[in-house]
Amino acid sequence: MTEEKKSRWKDHKVGKLFDYPRLFPLWMAVFIDILGFYLILPFLPNFITQFNISPLVVGIIIAVNAIFTFFFAPLWGRLSDSYGRKPMLLISQFGTMSAFLILAFSDSVMLIFVSRMVDGIFGGNFPLAKAVISDIVPPKDRGTQMTNIGVAHVLSSLIGPGVGGILYSFGGILLSGLLAASLSFFTIVITAILLEESWQKWKREKVRNEPKEKVKISKNKMALYFLVLWGFHTISFTMYVSNVSQYLGIIVGLVALEIGIILTISGVFRAVTRFTLFKPMLRRFGEKIMIIMGLTLFIITFFFVGFTINPIIIVILSILISFAAASVRGNMLSLISQSVSPKIQGRINSYTTSLDSVAQIIGPIIGGIIFDLSVENIIDPYWWGILMSIFGGIALILFCYKFRSNKSSKAQAINSLLIFS
Repeated sequence: MTEEKKSRWKDHKVGKLFDYPRLFPLWMAVFIDILGFYLILPFLPNFITQFNISPLVVGIIIAVNAIFTFFFAPLWGRLSDSYGRKPMLLISQFGTMSAFLILAFSDSVMLIFVSRMVDGIFGGNFPLAKAVISDIVPPKDRGTQMTNIGVAHVLSSLIGPGVGGILYSFGGILLSGLLAASLSFFTIVITAILLEESWQKWKREKVRNEPKEKVKISKNKMALYFLVLWGFHTISFTMYVSNVSQYLGIIVGLVALEIGIILTISGVFRAVTRFTLFKPMLRRFGEKIMIIMGLTLFIITFFFVGFTINPIIIVILSILISFAAASVRGNMLSLISQSVSPKIQGRINSYTTSLDSVAQIIGPIIGGIIFDLSVENIIDPYWWGILMSIFGGIALILFCYKFRSNKSSKAQAINSLLIFS
C-alpha cells in the first residue's frame, strides 16, 4: 500500500471511530501554549508600579509580541507548506519556551520587551495548528474542529489566571515565568512524540509536480472579503482579551490575586456555557446563523462592559462574550479556509494569524491610551466598550451584507439570540 493510500485510509478510519483523534496531541499543545499566556495575565497591571510605567507602556508590552508575529507568522505558514507542519511547530514551540525563560528572569522593562519580541518571532503555533486542522478535517466538520481552539482558551482560563495570581503573590514574575516555560517544554515533548505529520512528503511532492500555477489570494475576492471581515472582528475581540486585566486592575482597582480569581470564576462559567449550549445550537442553526448571532451578542456585551465596575456583572458579561466567541471565531475560520485551495492552507491561516497580530497591536495600545486618559480624568473608561462595539458592528454589517439574500436565516438568528439572552 502506498503512503498516499495509507494516509487516506487512516484519515477515513479515525474519522469513523471517533472525532479526529489524530488532533488530540495538537489540542494538548495548543492548550498548554495558551495556558502560558493566562498565567501572566493577572499581574500585567502590577508592572505599572513595579517598573514605574504607564498603562500605555503595558499596552505596548502586549502589542510588541503581535508586531513581530505579524511579520513572522506568514513565514511559518509558507515554510510549513514546503517542509511540513510538525517541524515548524517544534521550532515555534522552542522559541515560545525560550521567551518564557527570558520573562522569568526579567528584572527590567527592556528584558520583558525582549521576551515578548522572541515570542512574537516564533509565533507560528496558531497558524500551524489551523493548517493541521485544514489538512485533516473535511469542510463539513472544519468549523466544529476550529472552535476547539476556543475550547483550549476556555480550559486555559479555568486554570491559568488563578495559578498565575497565586504564584505572583508568592514569588513574583520568576515562578510564573518558570512554570510557563516548563509547560512549553512539555508541549514540545507532546508534539515530538504524539503528533503525526498532516502535510506528508508525498502530498508536498504531489503539489510540486503538478503544473505550476500561481495561487494568489489577492485575486480571490471571497477570501479577501472574509479576511477584511475577520480583521474588524478580531480587533474588537482582542481589545477585550488584551485589556480586561488592565481594566480590572486600573479602573476596578483589583490586585493580581483578585484578578486571577475573578478570571478563573469567569472561566468556570464560560466552560459550562461552552460545553452545554454551543454544540446543540450549532447542530440546530448551522455556521452562518451562529456567526450572525455571535457577532450581535459581541456588540451588546462589549457596549455594556465598559459601563460597569461591578466584578460580578463583568463575570456575567464575560460568559456571554465567551459564547459569542465560540459562535463566531471557529466558524469564521472554517469559512475562510474553505475559500482557498488546499495547497495554500498554511498561507491563508497565517494571514488570519497576522490579522490577529494587527488586532493585538491596535487593541492593547488603544486600551492603554483610554486607561491613561481615564486616570487623568480626561475621558471616561466606557469609551473602551464603545470602541469595541463599533469594530464589532462593522464586522456584523459586512457579514450580513455578504449573506443578505438569506433573510430568513438572519431573522432566525435574531430570534435565537433573544431566546438565549
